[in-house]
Amino acid sequence: MKKTLLLSAAIAVASTAATAETLRIPHELGYGGSESIDPISPQRFYEAIQNVYSRLVRQGDDGRPSADLALSWEATPDAKEWTFKLRPGVTFHNGNEFTAEDVAFSLMRTQSETIDSPTKGVMEIIDHVEVVDPLTAKVVLKQTHADFPLLVMDYRIKMLDAETCGGDLDALCESGVGTGPFQLTGYDPLGTTTLDRFDNYYGGAAGVEKMELIAIADQDARVAALQAGQIDFIYALSAEQVPLFKNNPNFTVQSVPTGRWVGLVMNTTLEPFNDPRVRKAIRMTADRDALGKLVYGKDGFITSCDHPVWSGDQYRAEIECPRDIEGAKALLAEAGYPNGLTVELFVSDISEGAVKMAEVLQNQAKDASITIELVQAPSDGYWGDVWMKEAFFATGWSQRPADQILNEAYRSTAAWNETAWNSADFDAGLDAARGELDFDKRKALYGNLQKELWENGGSFIPVHLNTVRAFSSKLGGIQPVEDFSIRYEDVTKSGSGS
Repeated sequence: MKKTLLLSAAIAVASTAATAETLRIPHELGYGGSESIDPISPQRFYEAIQNVYSRLVRQGDDGRPSADLALSWEATPDAKEWTFKLRPGVTFHNGNEFTAEDVAFSLMRTQSETIDSPTKGVMEIIDHVEVVDPLTAKVVLKQTHADFPLLVMDYRIKMLDAETCGGDLDALCESGVGTGPFQLTGYDPLGTTTLDRFDNYYGGAAGVEKMELIAIADQDARVAALQAGQIDFIYALSAEQVPLFKNNPNFTVQSVPTGRWVGLVMNTTLEPFNDPRVRKAIRMTADRDALGKLVYGKDGFITSCDHPVWSGDQYRAEIECPRDIEGAKALLAEAGYPNGLTVELFVSDISEGAVKMAEVLQNQAKDASITIELVQAPSDGYWGDVWMKEAFFATGWSQRPADQILNEAYRSTAAWNETAWNSADFDAGLDAARGELDFDKRKALYGNLQKELWENGGSFIPVHLNTVRAFSSKLGGIQPVEDFSIRYEDVTKSGSGS
């Protein structure tokens, strides 16, 4: 019944006048309608933000930084000052010229105590930004960072119009004025948000005239909407959903290796998870290869030893984590649970496979006398009502470079420190890795941090995902080399709309 109602809602909000020039994609309504158009908001509206704004540096096809609003950058020998040369002739949707003043404003507001953005823990390394001239910005750091351009490649570090935002570093900017390929024409996170092609986009005209971002909270409803032709694209499918579209000439299915992961999180400050032996015992019960095959299919994943850093990252550590039931039982006994324990795990359909992953771990953990009771939570509003509120809960992260994910999710002061991990030694290790100019030594430091999380952390990250996405065969220009940074301006749509 729920799926039928959600699908009906999706159909109702989908434009009846959609044409071949309208690209329709869903969003999961993870913030229950309180999604913000401000890129650094804790409740950012990702699908809209990605298309309305531009980054200083974007992800290249090789995963490394490449030119966007900045054409080039260089550092001083100590990597404490980074100078960015900006692209000339760029205008915002309102006609204002993009300059280094906008760079300074956009970067410095990420540290606002008032906004409390999840980017703060990563970007607080910036001391100040100097406007050298209208097309040159110098970023001065508080400490050496050999990989600083990786940080401004973040999908939330977008460039805003300082004038339109009033120059206020401590206020959300909801204007929706950017330099991206599409401009905001209608904002309704609970229904349909509309975007029109921006004709003066510096990257050339987008492949479609309009975009519709349609709120569909339930994954099954999103699948049904794609099958019915009400939307054109689904970002991620579970293994069970792939056969619904594979070998169907009306759809294209792509599988892209990525650093995305769906995980289960234990709050390290709450019983019984405040004991690292309990946390590791639960994680040791997992047969990660078997779990991955059951949840994502044999070709849909790469196993992980609770690495937040994916296998394609240059700083990934080598860790072995075979299933060890006897070892898990021994750790539980040391922690005061010789007869096992019972815990609640809050799950929801917030990311593909999250519920099934929880079910598989529940079954595997039984062998160590660990009873995991699953509590089903609504996906609508999950990120505001459940995530980081309960002691044991499901999560999902997109691909991030090692420095970013380790700082954003595990630094003690980070807004998205979902495990409540608080270690002065770990924070010092993060600083040391950033400041090490020798690559091999820097890699060893990042490796030590990952090994510490395996031994004592609260994240269960059994696999990294191949993103399997499905979309209408009418679409072109969706490159299989990219993960979450799909370049929607390159997408084209042919044939008549539904």
